[in-house]
Amino acid sequence: MTRKEQELEALLAPTVEGLGCQVWGIEYNPRGRNSTLKLYIDREDGVTIDDCERVSRQVSALLDVEDPIVHAYRLEVSSPGVDRALFHREQYLANVGERIDVHLAFPLAGRRHFEGRLAGVEGEDVVVEVGDEPVALPLGQIQRSRLVC
Repeated sequence: MTRKEQELEALLAPTVEGLGCQVWGIEYNPRGRNSTLKLYIDREDGVTIDDCERVSRQVSALLDVEDPIVHAYRLEVSSPGVDRALFHREQYLANVGERIDVHLAFPLAGRRHFEGRLAGVEGEDVVVEVGDEPVALPLGQIQRSRLVC
């Protein structure tokens, strides 16, 4: 996650939790007038459209007051879905053994894209078995990762 995404998550999490949900993760894509802020929420018993609407209204109001993003953007609130993006160390740990698709911000051994079985987390690395070979991917360099269904 970028520093801005971390700041936004810290700002929004109390409001989301107050509505009975949790922040699964945030994706902020600054692209001028086409910028998007995607907020993924989750609940133990699943996320409904009503949950997304309720969170969207409250978060939108909070963002209007706090104004952490200076230019126009589109807010999208949704569940993480079946092919969940993974944002936090705990999410990686909870999904050990699952297939994962990872994109790095910078190449590692000439590659930025890795797909394989999530073998675990060691220190600050996510370990992915690509074929039979374990590859340690620095958590801080992961641009995005999703479970593969």
